[in-house]
Amino acid sequence: MNRRFDKSKLPSRHVTEGPARAPHRSYYYAMGLDEDDIHQPLIGVGTCWNEAAPCNIALNRQAQAVKLGVKAASGTPREFTTITVTDGIAMGHEGMRSSLASREAIADSVELTMRGHCYDALVGLAGCDKSLPGMMMAMVRLNVPSVFIYGGSILPGRLDGKDVTVQDVFEAVGKHQAGNFSDAELAVLERVACPSAGACGGQFTANTMACVSEAIGLALLNSSGAPAPYESRDQYAIASGEAVMNLLEKNIRARDVVTRKSLENAARVVACTGGSTNAGLHLPAIAHEAGIEFNLFDVCDIFRDTPYFVDLKPGGQFVAKDLYEAGGVPVVMKELRKAGLLHEDCMTASGRTLGEELDLITAEADGRVIHPVATPITKTGGVVGLKGNLAPEGAIVKVAGMSEAEQVFTGSARVFECEEDAFEAVKARDYKEGEVLVIRNEGPSGGPGMREMLATTAAISGQGMGKKVALITDGRFSGATRGFCVGHVGPEAAKCGPIALLKDGDKITINAITGEISVDLTDDELAARKADWKGPRPTNYASGALWKYAQLVGSTVDGAVTHPGAKAETHIYMDL
Repeated sequence: MNRRFDKSKLPSRHVTEGPARAPHRSYYYAMGLDEDDIHQPLIGVGTCWNEAAPCNIALNRQAQAVKLGVKAASGTPREFTTITVTDGIAMGHEGMRSSLASREAIADSVELTMRGHCYDALVGLAGCDKSLPGMMMAMVRLNVPSVFIYGGSILPGRLDGKDVTVQDVFEAVGKHQAGNFSDAELAVLERVACPSAGACGGQFTANTMACVSEAIGLALLNSSGAPAPYESRDQYAIASGEAVMNLLEKNIRARDVVTRKSLENAARVVACTGGSTNAGLHLPAIAHEAGIEFNLFDVCDIFRDTPYFVDLKPGGQFVAKDLYEAGGVPVVMKELRKAGLLHEDCMTASGRTLGEELDLITAEADGRVIHPVATPITKTGGVVGLKGNLAPEGAIVKVAGMSEAEQVFTGSARVFECEEDAFEAVKARDYKEGEVLVIRNEGPSGGPGMREMLATTAAISGQGMGKKVALITDGRFSGATRGFCVGHVGPEAAKCGPIALLKDGDKITINAITGEISVDLTDDELAARKADWKGPRPTNYASGALWKYAQLVGSTVDGAVTHPGAKAETHIYMDL
């Protein structure tokens, strides 16, 4: 395919065109480009490749296939990398403070790379939890023609004839602490649970946001499904490189794709697959980059009236590979369409509308992994929003796999000032059935970094107490969390939200059916406690990146973002 592009309005004209840019062109010649390469559009191929974890390890090879697609469609690819903080390895210690902050660092560094080198379009590859929304946020912020590619999921491990995932290992730690799992059993499980490259295989945050990438329109349909070790992923990578050139030719930009309607489609897919509560943080953050009002409550409104019909771990039985073999996200969206729950007129990365794309999909729900929408697993979504005097700015809970009776809990508060204190109590079994464990000072600013609590929740589950206590926090929960665990409680403790005012013994009610989270205190009692509040808990982060993040980060309800967003912008990068 030999296209001719007019570069007079493309950003790369600033580095390749005219006599004044002779020094710039000399740099490109130094890298082996020829005259035709230099005067074609320059396409950023951004990856989160690193050797931190299996989630990212396959991205480098996939990027080479993307570059083949770009070249075949008359573009000049320029590969670059950005960071990833991998939650599975950052989990359960101070490193988790870096996780959510890395989302902003990824978006910022991709923006700076694209701006500094005047690239005309972006293909972004990401593998681990925060790298997916971080890359998508950069696409929308820059508003360039953009195609997203997920690096693919890990293959499930096998032990005793059953599929196992890293979630099983986290929960085995709890069993081990309870004396129900030996050192030898743990040693065997940890060696087989993660047998390949790829991101965690359940419907945890990475796979949730991978499904979002297709539903929101930034990724080609079915591109997120094939596991990372499948070299068949190359066909999607090549197609994505070709697709971005098509978008550039038609001037279809990221904000033509990411609209209020496409965000609603994405939230539907999260709900019906029992996806991660972290989507309630990342969808508002992506919307913010486009200047669209779409906060946690908007997300939760959609969750409330979306049936849950895709049976994935951690609430269900299956993993990402099973979903792929059942037809993937396109079949899920076909079911949503049957129920009238999908906006079909949204533009996608293919240059066609979502409805036109779904018309090409022949596969149907298998009734095993993907149930028909008419006979869902439960009638409402796997993720529920909560609000009340304990969380005026809302909170979120994952109820996929829970019965209605399990979705209501009243108990006495047991307050912990940080995750470590709670984990030590759980490890020592120093908590009681019927309690509501409260972990505070873990919000975006107060943490800093809004850590996930998987080590604690997995230990509770491993001890067989997952259905006997509830847990609430102004921090986050992993997409792999099971049990009645409420996260994103806002305002956070560092901002003197009501969670900062709780005391041991306060009676807390959580009702995921009515969407209530409340403490049995009057407004006057809360006001009196607020008057006595001594201020935020000091942290060790008085300088560096996490200090900077704590100063800038906003409210969880709006996505914990760190800049004013598109509403305040005076220019769009693509038009400079």
